[in-house]
Amino acid sequence: MMSKWALYWKHNQQKWMPFVFLAPATLFFLVLIVYPIVESLRLSFFKWDGLGEKNWVGGGNYVELLSDHRFWLSVRNTFYWTVFFLIAPVVGLLLAIFLNQKIRGIRFVKSMFFFPFVISQVVVGLVFAWFYEPHNGLLNEVLKFLGMSPIAILSNENWVTFGIIAAGMWPQVAYCLIIYLTGLSGLSPTLIEAARLDRAKGWKMLWYIIIPQLRSATFVAVVISVIGALRSFDLISIMTGGGPYDSSSVLAYFMYDQTMFSYRMGYGAAIASVLFVLMDIYIVYFLIRLWRGERGTSDRSILGN
Repeated sequence: MMSKWALYWKHNQQKWMPFVFLAPATLFFLVLIVYPIVESLRLSFFKWDGLGEKNWVGGGNYVELLSDHRFWLSVRNTFYWTVFFLIAPVVGLLLAIFLNQKIRGIRFVKSMFFFPFVISQVVVGLVFAWFYEPHNGLLNEVLKFLGMSPIAILSNENWVTFGIIAAGMWPQVAYCLIIYLTGLSGLSPTLIEAARLDRAKGWKMLWYIIIPQLRSATFVAVVISVIGALRSFDLISIMTGGGPYDSSSVLAYFMYDQTMFSYRMGYGAAIASVLFVLMDIYIVYFLIRLWRGERGTSDRSILGN
């Protein structure tokens, strides 16, 4: 005779199976994502060198951040990264439209544009470091050919951040290109044909027909670009190490520098917490925008029916 639990499972198996399958992923998410976030937030209220005893300082780490010029310099550079990375979806869309053609050899051209996306950020950093090299780098060779003076971009406090951003945008544009090419493959041919019958072409076709159908792709491209800008670290570490004089540091690298080299775990956790809050604010804002846009589209469809 079946026990009451076996009988209950037999009759409710279909209801509980989704939770059974989700349980391992949920456990990993809690252990590897949620717990480190909570622990980092808790650690930000302590002064700790990573080895000795933790000393409670309350909001002392956050108060110190407000008066730390290196923190505000990192905030400014992070803002520059975010603004310039928002250009990547625009360039990616234009390139995707250009490459979304059925002509001979287009696959080879696409692979050339995809190439930056598949190589390591370390390789990108090394390539651009050689490109910017003040004596024999390709950039300065071009400047010499044009009769201009060489520029040591990675040694110039005014240019170094923008030079690294340019290096970061190379693979980011390729990533946005892939997203938009995927979106263009799902365009409604009926809408496009109807627009052509109404003599829509060029800018009007792009703005009123194509871009609205790429709303989801645009959302993904923009969110990924901004998150990539906020968590920029690899290229800075490879190309300048935050220099010269911390002029190229961003929040992610400043957090790493304070934690690993200055042995200020609590202070680094406070920087990480600020970065985490900035990411959350941005992501929540765009999720709300996307939800309102989808709800508005759904409401118009219902009214239309």
